[in-house]
Amino acid sequence: MQSTSHAFPDNARAAVRDPQLKKALTHVKAGFIDKRAKAAAKLPEFEALRDAARDIKNHTLEHLDLYLEAYETRVIEQGGQVHWCGTAAEARDKILEICRSVDAETVTKGKSMIAEEIALNDHLEANGIEPIETDLGEYIIQLRKEPPSHIIAPAVHLTKDQIEADFRDHHDHLPADRNLEEAAALVAEARGILRQRFVKADVGITGANFLIAETGSSVIVTNEGNGDLTQILPKVHIVVASLEKVVPTLEDVSVILRVLARSATGQEFSSYTTFSTGPRRAGDLDGPGEYHVVLLDNGRSGMLGTEYQDALRCIRCGACMNHCPVYHAIGGHAYGWVYPGPIGAVLTPGLIGVEEAGHLPNASSFCGRCEAVCPMHIPLPKMMRHWREREFERHLSPLPLRAGLVFWAFFARRPALYHFFAGLKTRALGLLGRRRGRFRRLPLAGGWTAHRDLPAPQGPTFQQLWARKRKAGPA
Repeated sequence: MQSTSHAFPDNARAAVRDPQLKKALTHVKAGFIDKRAKAAAKLPEFEALRDAARDIKNHTLEHLDLYLEAYETRVIEQGGQVHWCGTAAEARDKILEICRSVDAETVTKGKSMIAEEIALNDHLEANGIEPIETDLGEYIIQLRKEPPSHIIAPAVHLTKDQIEADFRDHHDHLPADRNLEEAAALVAEARGILRQRFVKADVGITGANFLIAETGSSVIVTNEGNGDLTQILPKVHIVVASLEKVVPTLEDVSVILRVLARSATGQEFSSYTTFSTGPRRAGDLDGPGEYHVVLLDNGRSGMLGTEYQDALRCIRCGACMNHCPVYHAIGGHAYGWVYPGPIGAVLTPGLIGVEEAGHLPNASSFCGRCEAVCPMHIPLPKMMRHWREREFERHLSPLPLRAGLVFWAFFARRPALYHFFAGLKTRALGLLGRRRGRFRRLPLAGGWTAHRDLPAPQGPTFQQLWARKRKAGPA
């Protein structure tokens, strides 16, 4: 996927002016936030499970090489093959090689962010192989030739009217007067078309929510069952996953699954949680003849042992973006690459470089909601601050911003001077704004006053109030 993260400010401005997007994003609160809160409240041990899930992933990342080797051994024992790929290009080429080995013409795909990361669909199409997205949201955006705007709800940026129009445009072999007003009718139409594609597919490609070192299994979590049909009907099943998806044991994955669905969709468990272990065995009624796992690094090993390692705990639930006020305002496409929202603001600079994605860590109010709801306790605001520091050190941020920070730092290192000028500024603004009580325009504050009034200061500064409170002692 071609990145436009460098153009984030322009992307964001276009997004906030899009009335259809604004309408579509209103469903995020009812569809995700409220349901997560209710699901978590029903489980008394939810917070303890979050702690346990974090500890499992921390342990795994500290010993990632050992668990990956154990996973590969188990996959081979079960009759599968593991392919180690350092870059997106290597992963694309390996998948194409496997497809060509069976003369594949069509490929069905389950939802996979890694496939988006390596731009797999474009690569297959360029080489004469038709990829067919089978997740409903992914199928819709494939028709529109768009990337997903959310990790678990790829088409959350669209309204029902837009989807109906797309179905009428692309399914032109169906009666023009058919009724598509109800969501159920849209789902039924997609199901009918995709069933034919499942039967014809030569290769099935899925992602993996988890890889289990103990058994060599891959795990996918879905609500549509399309992942199961993608795995069992074609001659070949290819799992494409990144290195950090491995967990040690079945017991460990069971712990993490208990927080995954609750954090993602507010369900106790997703409708389908499917464990796949190797190709079809003698006596099996169905299943692929070949089972391949394509393991992608693509910059992740470079994050190990750094201040960004905690981001590799992510289980792609989407809770951080569901609760992010910035995401609510602009959606996912504005972020310009595969991973939107707070996790994208941390992961994207690590994978494609802060030079390309330096705007993203600045797209945060630092309200902390993302960290508060993350099932893996990922300190997202802290890591965004680290990226901001890296951007500043490399002189990638705009000169006025860097100069302003240097100016502020001069006073911040001299508390007495800082307090004196802060008090002076507060009194001056208070006098200038006492008639109206607010400023419609103010030098050096155009980023604020362009969209809202700035209240005039009233009374003493916070530092002055704090000093008085300390002097007065306990109430």
